[in-house]
Amino acid sequence: MGVTRQKHAKKIMGFYKHNFQFREPFQVLLDGTFCQAALRNKIQIREQLPGYLGGATQLCTTRCVIKELESLGKALYGAKLIAQRFEVRSCSHHKNPVSGSACLLSMIEDGNPHHFFIATQDQELSKKVKRKPGIPLLFIIQNTMVLDKPSPKSLAFVQKLQTNQLVPEYQKQSIVELKEKEGLVKQEGEKRRKRKRAGGPNPLSCLKKKKKKTQEGQEPSAEKKKRRKRKRNRVKAEAMQSVQKNEGE
Repeated sequence: MGVTRQKHAKKIMGFYKHNFQFREPFQVLLDGTFCQAALRNKIQIREQLPGYLGGATQLCTTRCVIKELESLGKALYGAKLIAQRFEVRSCSHHKNPVSGSACLLSMIEDGNPHHFFIATQDQELSKKVKRKPGIPLLFIIQNTMVLDKPSPKSLAFVQKLQTNQLVPEYQKQSIVELKEKEGLVKQEGEKRRKRKRAGGPNPLSCLKKKKKKTQEGQEPSAEKKKRRKRKRNRVKAEAMQSVQKNEGE
């Protein structure tokens, strides 16, 4: 495996890991065309792909892909044997199988919540996959597996994410589930109680009381003192008059 090709794959994998939360084991959905190309070019998918993607992988396909290979007869018998070795993922076409390309497209609907890679040689399928953001695409060129660079749709999607203009559906669901788990979601009809804060004393109660004044603006105690003084002077005057009267007699 060339060093340049390995660096190229590592850079692309970093893009999908960081922006679309791809984690090991990487789940790769293969169709009949990819299996046929691997057989023709003598590529050992199970042995070579983990080293190329830089992590453990789960190779899988669908019943529709296997049914399609069976219907094509002996020409694709070897591809059918390869596909049958992989895990078969459930699709929604149990009773009425569809083409392999249509089935794989249905597996990556709603934002590719299972984080599938698509491995195909079908050009029409590849174009449709590139119209959806966050879908890594694998194909074979000259006995070599290649991880395609991120599509313009994926790049535009990431740019919107970075400007906080868009949140993926699976992330919205994860956020809701986390909030419910932590009990942060308000129940219907439930009102949030206002927390009382400890306050200090009433500033009005700390003011000093003012002394009441009479109508003339004098304090009651001063008026009493004045009255006592007048009374004392009058007693003294009367005493002086009686002394003078006695001396005159």
